[in-house]
Amino acid sequence: MDVEEQLQALLVVSAVSVAAPFASAFLARLLVPQVVVLIAGGVLVGPQVAGLARPESVELVANVGLGFLFLLAGYELELDHFGERSGRLAVAGWMVSAVAAVAVTGVLAAVDLVDAYVPVALALTTTALGTLLPILRDHGMLDGPLGRFIMPAGAVGEFLPIAGIAIFLGSQGRLVGLVSLVVMCLIALGLALLPRLGRLHRIEAISREGEHATSQITLRLTMMLLLGLLVLASDVGLDVVLGAFLAGVVLRRWAPGDVTALEHKLDAVGYGFFIPVFFVSSGMGLDLLSIKDAPLRLVAFFMLLLVVRGLPAFVVYRHDLDPRQRVQMMLLTATSLPLLVALSTVGLESGHMLPENAAALIGAGVLSVMVFPALAVALDRGPRAAQRGAPGR
Repeated sequence: MDVEEQLQALLVVSAVSVAAPFASAFLARLLVPQVVVLIAGGVLVGPQVAGLARPESVELVANVGLGFLFLLAGYELELDHFGERSGRLAVAGWMVSAVAAVAVTGVLAAVDLVDAYVPVALALTTTALGTLLPILRDHGMLDGPLGRFIMPAGAVGEFLPIAGIAIFLGSQGRLVGLVSLVVMCLIALGLALLPRLGRLHRIEAISREGEHATSQITLRLTMMLLLGLLVLASDVGLDVVLGAFLAGVVLRRWAPGDVTALEHKLDAVGYGFFIPVFFVSSGMGLDLLSIKDAPLRLVAFFMLLLVVRGLPAFVVYRHDLDPRQRVQMMLLTATSLPLLVALSTVGLESGHMLPENAAALIGAGVLSVMVFPALAVALDRGPRAAQRGAPGR
């Protein structure tokens, strides 16, 4: 693949990413998130429709975009939540989902509808926190009780399935996968504690002086940390999203200088370029023919995401959220995509997952991103409109 082809593909993808906000604004009444427009745009320009670009042409940039998604998810995460009720409920909800996923997948395997037991079971327990963040931010849904509960629930729905990938689906065996996971977490912890252990006051002072100058030191440090943990995760046989997620967790506690300004810069770099490339690439790689041949599989997996991952949230938060917010939690926790792509890739490479199931899982993830957040946003609009119209407001 030559450089010219890659540049042409990036130009096409950039055009889709520029058009997406305008298309989303025109479709505002239909509550179509911008993420959905990006994926749909990828399908249109991809090899199965217009043939203007191929996903492998932008694979490297798309992988960095996937890393950015999880980095920002880790950056938003408040670890203090896990010492509170919201964290305990998040873990409890995921455990219920895991038990339900094992039972459901066992039934599917017994009737020969599923060949890869573990990847499918893990897929049904995932939550796309990184994908949800821009949607929740744009609609002001991170404030209040819902935001406080959805953040740990989303983090658990990302981290624990990633840990499952490392332990059960690692190419070097379960023990090596478990050891590698522990080593990655220890390295991330060490990086977070580094400023407290060493005399880095001079380095921090230099970073503060150059963070808003042409040197942009903190942003460069962030990029190096992200790429370093991505490479490390890949080298030890873990999914790269684990490295990105840990990088985000580390950054919130390790980055010197103005943390708020750094967050704005990361948003600009990530959402401005890399993250849209990932979503457009996901659309380009969607196997439409397999979905067309077995559409009921897609519908089945879509419903299972809601029942297995979403329904436990509706029950677990019954004492903490009102019925409307519980429905929103059910919809948001059932939203999934990036990890479904990763799990399908692992299943196909190992030869254990049927191609039609891989395509159906990814299609179900795309559909979940299209439907569930839009419904959650629609449920949020009524109360907000009532608040704006209340006396004294």
